[in-house]
Amino acid sequence: MAEPDCVFCDLARLRGADVVIENAHCVYASTRDPRDPPDVLPGCGVIVPIAHRASPFDFTAEEWAATHELLLAAKAAQDERLAPDGYTLIWNCAPASGQETPHAHLHVIPRFDDEPLAGAGGRSAIKVPENRRPDPSRRGNGRAQSFGRRP
Repeated sequence: MAEPDCVFCDLARLRGADVVIENAHCVYASTRDPRDPPDVLPGCGVIVPIAHRASPFDFTAEEWAATHELLLAAKAAQDERLAPDGYTLIWNCAPASGQETPHAHLHVIPRFDDEPLAGAGGRSAIKVPENRRPDPSRRGNGRAQSFGRRP
């Protein structure tokens, strides 16, 4: 079910990322597009289904559950590692939305109060050098750690 020229079907590449979390249906990889400025918002990652799926509209119920599981695990890993102040989550579905690779992937982008473009949302935050934080490796205030807590 893998496509030979698909970057997200290349599990070895994904598994070489800084942070990798995997379950039976999906992989989370904290990895960057090499075209992006290198030190703008470190910690960005993607959750991709192992099976080649064009969009999340094609997911099985198991893949949706596995994506949710990895989203929570990725958040916990980045909360510990970077203590972000928020997250931007993005699905691009089809070229009209900005999807360049026809394999579903959920962007998981840690966000910080001290970003020049804090609050701007979207992919522009990781694509422009103007959004370089004063110290890209500095931990945030950790406000995002309160998300997902159950009573």
